[in-house]
Amino acid sequence: MHGTTTSVAEVTNISRHGFWILMGDEELLLSYEQFPWFRQATVEQIVNVEWPAPDHLYWPSLDIDLSVSSIRRPEDFPLVSCA
Repeated sequence: MHGTTTSVAEVTNISRHGFWILMGDEELLLSYEQFPWFRQATVEQIVNVEWPAPDHLYWPSLDIDLSVSSIRRPEDFPLVSCA
């Protein structure tokens, strides 16, 4: 029986400036300045992350979807919502 394959993403560190997420052999920083939606999130909400597709991360308890490309190159995605 075939099912949905998902990769595992892991939050490795949280600081007052943001948090780091490990995806395979790549670790990326999500700064609260660039990603203000996470600023008031709890640790439990931040670590509850899913990686359903190569360029897609999802935090179900926060209802936040992000493109991995937007984390790698936030300057290419200038639109930021008010938190």
